[in-house]
Amino acid sequence: MKILSALATAGLLVMAGNAAASSFIGTTDTIGSSLANSVEGTSDASTGGNNKVVLQARDDAASFVASNGAIRGVQLEAALQHLRAQQPGLEASDMQLAEDILAQ
Repeated sequence: MKILSALATAGLLVMAGNAAASSFIGTTDTIGSSLANSVEGTSDASTGGNNKVVLQARDDAASFVASNGAIRGVQLEAALQHLRAQQPGLEASDMQLAEDILAQ
């Protein structure tokens, strides 16, 4: 009888462990996909056909990101204005757009 009880307990522990792992994977998949959708939204905004204004702002975007927003170059300002003019409803911050410019 002790063996049957021990096997039943072991089986329940295995099932509980699998349920917890499955729940964790589901949660991380959900978080990961929502972050990917967020990044994709800002990426779509700055690709704009890889236009020249945005591509020329890469060095200024790097300085902006590295200085945590303290250094704002002329080319970055032009790119940000250009992106916002192309997509008036864009809700991305300057930092998000600068990071996205760097990612291209």
